[in-house]
Amino acid sequence: MTTRTPVRENAKHFAKQLAKENPDYNYLRELFRYLRLELGIKPDKKSKTLPYVPTEEEVIKYYTVVWKSRNMQNVIIIKTLLYTGVRVAELVRILIADIDFDRCQIRVTQGKGSKDRIVPFPESFKEVLFSHTQSIKGKGGQYLFESSWKKPYTDRGIRKILAVYSKEAGMKHSISPHKFRHFLFTWLKKQGIEDALIQPYSGHESRQSLEVYSKLSIGEAQESYENVISKFPI
Repeated sequence: MTTRTPVRENAKHFAKQLAKENPDYNYLRELFRYLRLELGIKPDKKSKTLPYVPTEEEVIKYYTVVWKSRNMQNVIIIKTLLYTGVRVAELVRILIADIDFDRCQIRVTQGKGSKDRIVPFPESFKEVLFSHTQSIKGKGGQYLFESSWKKPYTDRGIRKILAVYSKEAGMKHSISPHKFRHFLFTWLKKQGIEDALIQPYSGHESRQSLEVYSKLSIGEAQESYENVISKFPI
């Protein structure tokens, strides 16, 4: 077996060599891309496994525990995740000003890939969500979800909340924000909604379908969403 120079030692050596180039992140990324080509190194292929998606029964069981806690902010957090499919990092950045109650839409600013998009929420959720935002604004808050110290929730804070309810509900698989996202899009597919209508508010991109997606408006997507969301398990 070949003895390799420790990575940290090599890094210091290369850093001295590259310092005169005043490199930034993009320069280094390109440099190592070309190094891999020169050395003939290909990335390891990772086996893809299907994500775990909660069943309707599990979601209902989980939500029942959330509801029984009578913590309305947590109830609204769970419903927002389930109804919109936003990522947790996007959820904690939502401002009250990002919500359009007339259209039942939320603007997700600088989501994954630094892209903005619009996500819908059900008409039936409008009054509860509006009441929540009025309460936050009354306390001088700006974000949709804030702590008692008027600070926006963190990714970690949201995950901890979900983990507590997972334990209380006796879930076989712990529920994470991303599992809610998988559940929503899988559920919409089961209702017969096509990928091309889900994509505008999922934040996903498909090179093969990009041309089709670019022609679809959020209005078309939201109409299909609203037609089926009344059957949603919670």
